[in-house]
Amino acid sequence: MGRAIGVLATRYIWVGLVEGTNLGEVRMYPPPGERHIDLKSLPVDEILDRIRTDIAEVSKGVAVDSVGAGFPGIVRNGVIEESPNLGQFKGLDIGGQLCTALRQYGLNVPVTVMNDADALAAGIAATHGVMEKLVRVWYLGDGIGFGRYPLNGGAWEAGHMVVSLDPKERFCGCGGVGHLEGIMGTRAMRLRFLDMEPEEVFAAAHQGDLKAIQFVERWHRALAAATATAVHLEGAGRFYLAGPNADFVDLNRLSMLLQDMVKMSPLQGTYFEKVPTSQDLALIGAAVTSSIPPR
Repeated sequence: MGRAIGVLATRYIWVGLVEGTNLGEVRMYPPPGERHIDLKSLPVDEILDRIRTDIAEVSKGVAVDSVGAGFPGIVRNGVIEESPNLGQFKGLDIGGQLCTALRQYGLNVPVTVMNDADALAAGIAATHGVMEKLVRVWYLGDGIGFGRYPLNGGAWEAGHMVVSLDPKERFCGCGGVGHLEGIMGTRAMRLRFLDMEPEEVFAAAHQGDLKAIQFVERWHRALAAATATAVHLEGAGRFYLAGPNADFVDLNRLSMLLQDMVKMSPLQGTYFEKVPTSQDLALIGAAVTSSIPPR
């Protein structure tokens, strides 16, 4: 692995220089301490110009081999087919646009675009030394992301996996019924508990509130069900848990629920591991993925 640039656009824009699996200088927009700007409100050209400028600043004129960029949504063949979090990018050939923008700075290198959770999975694989294995990660935050390494051409919107047949389960941001995100996402929890934050919901359960206790069980069962579906599709293995709500996961409870759902012996042997939430892992993963020749 040589020198590459990693880009991540979620609530903020991060751009970092990566050598091998070591992250160097990182630029963040808006910068720390400045007023937060909702990226949804910015035109595509302005976001692309910011990314291009930050790439030039972190590279400082040194040669780079490639650029990898992670964006939320369904990303295939360089095109963002759907992105509820950055709606202005829907249908955009972001790979082609980035290549054109970078050439204006004299940087003519291949650009690889991927889902942001896939970038996180690649970063875990690279920094944990398991790039030869299947790596899957659940990102538990406002929404629910599912990352997979190696990259696969599918949609992989597993946060919208149906885990409930209850027609009242309508809290998912996409409007779908019975979705994992509609149970586990921060936005969904606020709607369900009338603006209570996740930490308040789990604290109420710890203090004996019956509604909160029942929900916490449902929350874990939903994640177990989604994981069981993934296991039945691709086999057992290690699932990593990341994001601001990963700390609420009771690993023992989750594992026991999963054991009840996966009974075929060749599919047993799944383990969960929490990883610190950091954009750094996704930047490394995006950069590393961009430097790997396509198979």
